[in-house]
Parts: sequence; structure tokens; C-alpha cells
Amino acid sequence: MIGKWGGGVLAAGLLATSLAAAPAAAQDVQAKQFKVVGSWGNLTNYNNVEKPFWNKTIVDASGGKITANITPLTELGLKGFEVLRLIKLGVFDFAYGVIGYVAEDPVFEGVDLSIMAQDIDTMRKLTEVYRPVLDRAFQQKFGAKLMAMLSYPSQMIFCKPPVNSLADLKGKKLRVYSTTLSDFADAVGATGVTVAFPEVVPALEKGVVDCGITGTMPAYDAKWYEVVTTVYPLRLGWGAAFFAGNLNVWNKMDAPTRAFLEKQFAAHEDAFWKNTAADDRDGIACNTGTAPCPKGPPGKMQLVQPTAGDIELRQRIMREFIIKRWAKRCGAACVADWNATIGKAIGETASVN
Repeated sequence: MIGKWGGGVLAAGLLATSLAAAPAAAQDVQAKQFKVVGSWGNLTNYNNVEKPFWNKTIVDASGGKITANITPLTELGLKGFEVLRLIKLGVFDFAYGVIGYVAEDPVFEGVDLSIMAQDIDTMRKLTEVYRPVLDRAFQQKFGAKLMAMLSYPSQMIFCKPPVNSLADLKGKKLRVYSTTLSDFADAVGATGVTVAFPEVVPALEKGVVDCGITGTMPAYDAKWYEVVTTVYPLRLGWGAAFFAGNLNVWNKMDAPTRAFLEKQFAAHEDAFWKNTAADDRDGIACNTGTAPCPKGPPGKMQLVQPTAGDIELRQRIMREFIIKRWAKRCGAACVADWNATIGKAIGETASVN
């Protein structure tokens, strides 16, 4: 048993040890200044998580040795489809991006197939089990190292004309941002139109699209409520995202610096998911005014609850349409990786036949 004073001495000793270890860890870090592409500057993920991480958190943790210039896509005039090519070229050291914007290989789609994940815990689990597959693809296709798997809030359907069911989407032009969402559009008789996120509101205003799929809070942040009348909260999955770095830049760092960054990036990943969970909870309230919006004045979209028939139809579309189409695009080796990871986690088996 530790005596009254012994416990205090031991605690003090442990505290002193931990305090001594922290500067030593920072002392071992190489001095680096990174060029970073953030996500969209009007989203809470950028303002609450990405920007503070690079401007303060990692600077403080490294004793000022790690600094960065982070700029959101919106300020760079980028649409988001280009970030991995820019990483490969060495224009930027690190970048945030949306998995659905990576069209070069169907293997990337595997983590975010339409409808597959219906809650955030499942979504995170799927990103974790599929992460080795994605990291290998990032390295082979783009010379990039996958640092963190992230997600935007759950994806729902927002329409300028009133809609009351999936049947009402037939013949409509539906904004999508990935091949798997285009597959969903085909399944319900809509026409999928790929539109970059910053261009959706003008596209809705001009009639280029009638409806759009996006996350709950991103729709509010981008002011979709100014043109959209209806939100149909039939969850079509989540918005899988990534944080990646140039592989050559990463490999040139020494082991202590990489270890330090990996620890910081893991905490950063947790913060991103926590922010996404909060955004998902608040997003519907902010778009519709059905509950208080913590971010500001709410929109006035009509909230139309999904029918039981549409909920059942959604699952049939996933099994009979989404997974089958993707498997044919991806091929046998890709499908085998998916079945051993995500398929096993959700109890589904994909087949190229």
C-alpha cells in the first residue's frame, strides 16, 4: 500500500516525468512548414477542425516546429476533383478531399457506396476496415499517403420542386458527385448530373438540376435553403472523405517526426468525426426550423418523412443495383478485398457475375 505522502511523491514524480517527456518529443521533431489544401471554407469542418488544427493545435504541440499554410478550396478556386493530382505533382504537401470526387478507380468508391452505412458508427467502422485497401490505392495511383479517413454528415435529398417519395424523382435532374450516387439516380429513374459543391445553388436556380444530394449541415452552410423547398431525409449513406499527404514528402521525414505527426493526425481524425456527428444532429433543424439551430437563423425547407415503402426500396436498390454495378466496374480482385473487409462488416457479398 502507498502511504499518504508516498502517493503524492509518486504522482509528483509521474507528473515530472510526463512534463519532461513532452518537450523531448517536440525537441526531436524536424522543423517543417507545410502547404495544405483545406476543404470548403464555408463548412464547419474547415472552420472548427481543419483550420484550428494547422494554425494552432499542431504548432503548439510541436513547440512551433511544425507550421503550415492552409487554404480552403474555395479560396484557391478549386472544385475538389483536383486535389490528389496536385498532391501527386507536389504542389501541396497535404490535402483534404471527398472520396466520391476520386473517379480514377472504382476501388475508392467501395468505402462509400450509396445507402451502405445508415449511422455514423457504422460509417466509421467501414472506413477503418477498408483503410488498408484505400491506403494502397492512394500510394499506387497518386503517390499519396492516407493519413486519416473522415466523413461529412449523412447524405439526403434536397429538391427545389416539392417531392413526397422516391417515385417523385423520376424524370428529374439530380445533382450527384460520385458514380455510386449516379447509380442511385438511375435506380429511381432520375438523371444524375455531376455538379461540384460550390456550384449547386446556381445550378438549382438556373434549372440545371431539380434536386441535389449532399450532407445535412453542408446544405445549410451553403445556403441551399434559399432555393430548395423540400428535404427528403431518406439517408443515402455518408460523405466519406480523406486527409492525405505527398508520399515523397512523408518518406523524407525522420521517424520521430512521422511518429509525432501520426499521433497528432489521429487526434485530428477523432475531432473531425465528433464535429460531423454534431453537424448531422443539427443539420435538419437548421434547414427546416423544426428545432433550434445552433448556427444561426434556420431555413424553411419542408421536411417530408420517408414512407415505409421507400425505406424498403432503398435497401433493395443497394443490394440489387448499387453493389452489383460497382462490382462489375471494380473487378474480381477489388471485389475480393471489399468482401473481406466491408462486405464482412455489413453482411453483404459482392460478385462480378
